[in-house]
Amino acid sequence: METIGRDLKEMQRIPLAPSHVDALRAAGIHRRYEAGEWLAEVGAPADRFVYVETGEVEVVNPFSGERLVPSTLGPTQFMGEVSLLSGGNWSMPMRAVRDTQVIEVPRARMLQLMSAIPEMSDIVITVLAARRRRQLESSDAMLVLVGEENDRSVRQIAEFAARNRLPYRSHPIGSAAAAEVSSSCGTPDNAPVVVFGRDLVVTDPTPEKVARLLGLDQDLADDAAFDVLIVGAGPAGVAAGVYAGAEGLSALVVDETAIGGQAGTSSRIENYMGFPTGISGGDLVWRGEIQAMKFGTRFVMPRRVASLERCDDGGFCATFANNQRVRAATVVVATGVQYRRLPIARLAEFEGAGIYYAATESEARFCRDGEVVVIGGGNSAGQAAMYLSRVARHVRLLVRGATLATSMSHYLSSRLEADPAVTIEYGAEVAALHGDAALRAVTIRDAAGDRTIPSCAMFVMVGAVPHTAWLADLVTLDDKGFILTGAAVDADSPYATSCPGIFAVGDVRAGSTKRVASSVGEGSVVISKVWEAVRRQAEARRSAGG
Repeated sequence: METIGRDLKEMQRIPLAPSHVDALRAAGIHRRYEAGEWLAEVGAPADRFVYVETGEVEVVNPFSGERLVPSTLGPTQFMGEVSLLSGGNWSMPMRAVRDTQVIEVPRARMLQLMSAIPEMSDIVITVLAARRRRQLESSDAMLVLVGEENDRSVRQIAEFAARNRLPYRSHPIGSAAAAEVSSSCGTPDNAPVVVFGRDLVVTDPTPEKVARLLGLDQDLADDAAFDVLIVGAGPAGVAAGVYAGAEGLSALVVDETAIGGQAGTSSRIENYMGFPTGISGGDLVWRGEIQAMKFGTRFVMPRRVASLERCDDGGFCATFANNQRVRAATVVVATGVQYRRLPIARLAEFEGAGIYYAATESEARFCRDGEVVVIGGGNSAGQAAMYLSRVARHVRLLVRGATLATSMSHYLSSRLEADPAVTIEYGAEVAALHGDAALRAVTIRDAAGDRTIPSCAMFVMVGAVPHTAWLADLVTLDDKGFILTGAAVDADSPYATSCPGIFAVGDVRAGSTKRVASSVGEGSVVISKVWEAVRRQAEARRSAGG
C-alpha cells in the first residue's frame, strides 16, 4: 500500500545540483557552528533551510543528550522538516558534531526558490516526506505520551497526532520507558503525562496546546486578509488549497480537528485512481497538504469557525472559537459530514474508551485479539471492518438494511463476505452498552431478539450529518442541513451558494456524490469561480476608489 513518502533508508540520495546550491548561496547567508553548538532545538520556529557545506550535524536524544539516530548529515546534505513548509516548529534537536559551515536561507525566501526551481523543489519535498515517514515508523519522535491506555486526555492527543501524521511515542504507565521519561523530566511516577522534547511538559493536555507547541495552531494577525478562506481540510478542502495556491491566490485552510476529514478515518482506499495498491485516506490528503503548502497555502488547526459575517465591501469576516478574526474575499465551505451519534445510553461515556468514529492504527491498537463491532453499510464501514480484521480476533459488521448492494462498492462487500474473520449481520442494531471505565460488551437487537456479546470496541460509521450550523442564515440549506448550490438557488456555478462569494464543495453540498475522488474534483474545479469572484471584488474596489 502507498504511504506518505519514500523509504529514507532505501531511497537513492539525489544531491542538489550545482545550480541549486548557487541559488541557495545567492538567497542565504553563510554561518559557522562550532562543535557542540545547536542548530535546531525542539519547539523553536523552523524558520530557515540549512544546507551543509562542511562539517557534520547529528540528531540528539533530548533525554540522554546522546546521538539519537546512527546517520548524520554531512556536506551536500540539508537540514529540514515538513514544518519548514508550514511555518511550524522544529521537532528534532540538531547539533554540530564538529565545526560546521552551512548556508542558511530564510523560510520565505526558500519557498520562493522552490516555486521558481521545481527540480530543486522535487528533491527537497521528497526528502522531507521521507523523513516524516521515518519518524512515524520509528520510535524517535519528540512528542512523548505516557498513559494513553489509562487517560482519555492523553488518548485524545494520540488521536490528534495520528490524524495529522505527527510522529509520537506512547509508553504504558509502569514501563521502563515511562520511568525514564519521569526521571528525565521530573514528572510524577505512574501518572499520565505529555512531553515535547524533554523540557516542555504539557499540563492539562489538549490538542490545542500540543498544536501550538508544534506550530500547527499558528498565530494570525488580527483581521488578516486572504483571497479565500477554505473551511474544512478533507479531500475537497485540501484540493481547493492546492489549486488556490497554484493560481496565486492567498489561501487559508482551517479545520477544527485534523487533516483528512472523514476520508482521513479510512484505513485503505483501493478505488482511487493512481494508487493501484491502495492508500489510506489520511496519507492521501497529507500528500495534498504538502503540495498545497509548496504553493504557499497556509494551514491552521485545530481552529473552529464560530461564525461568518458578510462585510460591507462584499467580502467576509470569520470569527474563530478563540475570538480571533480573519477576512476573506471568498469562502469555500468543505466541512463535509460527521458520523451521527447513535441514541444509545452511555454512548458519550465510552467515547474514546471503546466507542470510536475512525478506524486507524491509533484505534486498532486497542482491538488486538478482541471482539469488535462495526456499525454501518457504506464504504467507510467496510474499509474499517477489513482493516480491523487483521488485528482483531473477530469483526462483526452490523447493517440495518437487508443488503450492501446499494451502499457499498462490490469489490469491498465481496471481500467482507469471503473473510472468515468478519461476520455480516443484516437487520441488526446495538441496543445497549456495558462496561465500567471502558466498553466491555454490547447488546445486539435483531429479528430474533436481544443478545449480549463481549466487545472491546465499537466503531460507529453511520448517518451523515452536515456541519453547517456556523453558517447561520448566510446560505440556503436543504431540509437535512446540506448546502444548496447551482440551479437549486439560481446560481451560475454548480458550487455557488445562494450567497455570492460563498461556495460549497464535497460532502457538505446537497446532491454531491459521496466519494473521495468526487470531492477532490469539486475542490479543484471550484477555484476557477473563486478566482473570478476575487477579481470582481478587486475591480469593484478600484472603481470605488477612482
